[in-house]
Amino acid sequence: MKKLTMALLMFALMALLVACGAKEEKPADKTSGSDSKPETEETATPEEMTIKHQLGETTLPKNPEKVVVFDFGMLDTLDELGIEVAGLPKANVPAYLEKYKDEKYANLGGLKEPDFEAIHAMKPDVIFISGRQSDLYEDLSEIAPTIFVGVDTTRYMESFKENMNMIAELFGKEAEMEAELADIDAQIAAINEKTATDEDKALIVLGNEGKVSAYGAGSRFGLIHDVFGFKAADEKIEVSTHGQSVSFEYILETNPDVLFVIDRDAAVGGEASAKDAIENDLVKKTNAFKNGKIVYLDADYWYLSGGGLLSVKEMVKEVEAAL
Repeated sequence: MKKLTMALLMFALMALLVACGAKEEKPADKTSGSDSKPETEETATPEEMTIKHQLGETTLPKNPEKVVVFDFGMLDTLDELGIEVAGLPKANVPAYLEKYKDEKYANLGGLKEPDFEAIHAMKPDVIFISGRQSDLYEDLSEIAPTIFVGVDTTRYMESFKENMNMIAELFGKEAEMEAELADIDAQIAAINEKTATDEDKALIVLGNEGKVSAYGAGSRFGLIHDVFGFKAADEKIEVSTHGQSVSFEYILETNPDVLFVIDRDAAVGGEASAKDAIENDLVKKTNAFKNGKIVYLDADYWYLSGGGLLSVKEMVKEVEAAL
């Protein structure tokens, strides 16, 4: 019995050793397991960005896909950077952005009267607005992350660059934007070299249905003085959104050497012409008319847009040409 028991124990021990030897530990599967599974586009959490702007603070994921734009300056910025837009207000779209009238872009109402139902139905990832929609910021924010991108005219270039750098970071276009802004700075520096030694004084007016308003430093068109360095024919012009209402007698008395004119009627499809109104017998007595220095600026860039990457580049070119 003892020999039999010993034999059985030896057999069991040998069987156990064989089983342990055969049981090899499999290497960990690097493609499996919660700790080692690589993130894919579907599983990765998008990086978020918090943007501080004039109306508040907005947090949203980077590289938003469904973009709604209510500011034409921002629209031309996105267009220059090759960023797709889903919807916009199609009334009064500037001629240089006419491609956005195409049916593939959703029509979201007017600049001052957004179609909230259409916007809500789109479920956008981000909405860009400016001054004309500022009163609707809270309402739009309830639909999607909303960012105010209006330019602060009292610090035009600083505000403009803040917007540009924000967009570049949001969409991963930092390198392109850095080059664009450097080019703009170089052109402005060249203009400043000329205006620094030029004694000509300039006046900026907006033509609207036969009437005129004057704009000075710090106003929506004040970068002509503040950024480009043109000396002001009148340093006491009231700063307001719609300018200071003036007469043609005022223009004669101010007697600018250079008269910059923005034709609002041309921008909004009006029938009146600022040129017909401006070049009357009184204005023809000014130095600006006598010297051929009445400069008609493109209202699409200056009135409807402005503050965009493309519109600012074109505004710089127009002012440079006036020199």
